[in-house]
Amino acid sequence: MSRIGTRLQDMKAHGRKALVAYIVNGDPYPEATLPAMHAMVAQGVDIIELGVPFSDPMAEGPVIQKGHERALVHGTSLKGTFELVREFRKTNSETPVVLMGYLNPIERMGYKTVAETAAAAGVDGLLTVDLPPEEAAPLKSELTAVGLDNILLLAPTTTVERARRVTALATGFLYYVSLKGVTGAGHLDVDAVKSKLAEFGQLTELPMCVGFGIKDPATARAVADLADGVVIGSVLVSKMGDLADASADDIAAAVGDIVGSIRLALDA
Repeated sequence: MSRIGTRLQDMKAHGRKALVAYIVNGDPYPEATLPAMHAMVAQGVDIIELGVPFSDPMAEGPVIQKGHERALVHGTSLKGTFELVREFRKTNSETPVVLMGYLNPIERMGYKTVAETAAAAGVDGLLTVDLPPEEAAPLKSELTAVGLDNILLLAPTTTVERARRVTALATGFLYYVSLKGVTGAGHLDVDAVKSKLAEFGQLTELPMCVGFGIKDPATARAVADLADGVVIGSVLVSKMGDLADASADDIAAAVGDIVGSIRLALDA
């Protein structure tokens, strides 16, 4: 079982909800990312989602788009993201790391090379936002060959028929997008999330983590009552943007404080 599967299984066995936290590699500058990762772990993050900067992040709202832009100014790349994870693994061999990004850089590098390089660096899974299930099998094959998880998305508009295809190809966990919109949107409907998770839960035994629209302890707690875990991102990226001129230590401390407050809410 992968690090992701082991972590989520352990959380469930202890009656706890997983906290997944997303930041963009290289945002607001490259030296800030590694300290932020360690600070999030210290404050209770269970899985790190590391955003791979891309010039056209179509699923992202303005906050995370700006995070990608800040990172790209410094030339942050997929290759550089592998190197960052390798550095993280020097002092943390347990926390799962998922790379969340878009297909173009993966296509350019090649599925086999990406999978093998990711595994060697200590990555645990890929979440490729714009990879539809109809085209996901070749990448999944390469990831499976090196023991990496292929994490896929479900949405409020996903039909049961399509969800069957998604769940058949997904490993690790399923990421449920809680609303019709982009990251950072604020119209979270908890009742609608509950209904869709119940529907999709009949199709798979994979854990389901919910993201989009979760920005504070209250919304995290409400969603955690329905899911195996919650994903936070925009609230962290926003804070990192606000502190773009601050030291890496100050950025890490601020991000850690946000994570800590949500961890407390999930464990309450």
